[in-house]
Amino acid sequence: MALSKMFKLPATLGSFAVAALAALTLTASPAAEAQTQRLAFSGGPDGGTFQFFSNGIATLLSRSIDGVDVSNMASAGSVENLRRVNSRDADFGIVYSGDLYLGMNGQLTNDTNRYRNVHAVSYMFGAPAHLIVLDGAGITDVAQLAGKKVAVGPAGSGAAASAQRFFESLGLWDKISPQFIGYAQGASALGDRQIEALWVFAGFPNASVIQAASTNKIRLLPVYEASQKGTLAKDHPYYAKVTIPAGTYPGVDYDVETIEDGALWVAGRHVKDEDLYKFISAVYSDDGLNFMRSVAKAAEAMTIDSALNGIVTPVHKGAQQFWLEKGKTLTDAQK
Repeated sequence: MALSKMFKLPATLGSFAVAALAALTLTASPAAEAQTQRLAFSGGPDGGTFQFFSNGIATLLSRSIDGVDVSNMASAGSVENLRRVNSRDADFGIVYSGDLYLGMNGQLTNDTNRYRNVHAVSYMFGAPAHLIVLDGAGITDVAQLAGKKVAVGPAGSGAAASAQRFFESLGLWDKISPQFIGYAQGASALGDRQIEALWVFAGFPNASVIQAASTNKIRLLPVYEASQKGTLAKDHPYYAKVTIPAGTYPGVDYDVETIEDGALWVAGRHVKDEDLYKFISAVYSDDGLNFMRSVAKAAEAMTIDSALNGIVTPVHKGAQQFWLEKGKTLTDAQK
């Protein structure tokens, strides 16, 4: 039977991924099978980026470490993963750094529980903020959006929540007119001059930003620079600086410094330090990273250099050992 059928790999996996997985595979003895350690990785909705990452890591660990079987779990996403790992219904998950920080401090929306049993393992990829205006509108600074209509994403979405945090930190949330519509609708509304700005909180390049840039000349406002003028860094320290490179979008021929919330691999505090060390060593080996990048393009952001980006909560002890050996320095918040 083909390897891809045996292990139910995602449709996105090509021949390289199968070859990489085959290289990682070890044949377990009957005795080892009898002592298999069974673990669960909580990901996201079927077909989403979270699910590709969780399925990729689960598959990699199951086949590269003798006596370990990691199952992949579908999930509603970040907050559900936080709750599952905290209650030991899952051993691993993918959680946004912001949700992990707010959850640990009892500050999630309509949820004052403190989720203290979930520790970060590593940064995987980010969701950067884009703040788009029409180039000919004369808007070059975030402060100029006072009194303007800004599309911020659907009500209750992560995008809308991030927009509210950003604009509140600048004292602008009550001064703008937020429009709770989706990205594609927002891109159309911007082109039709029904709104003055569009907030997109997603990885780049983003299809809706491309849509906006393909029909009009757009400008991306300097979100990071604006954030430093308010209370965002103090109130929401999990937002990290990131650069959207020049040329990412049509007509945007300059680097744009913005903020992002990082999607983190997390583990329950109950996972043994020595086991977590083995798991992270497998994923962050050359073969492991090559495999992950074949699973999801966003995994190109998974590097030793970026591993602790945006993490402002404790790192699992097993991961701490690994990162210290790699020459990384832990902040007080990460210890």
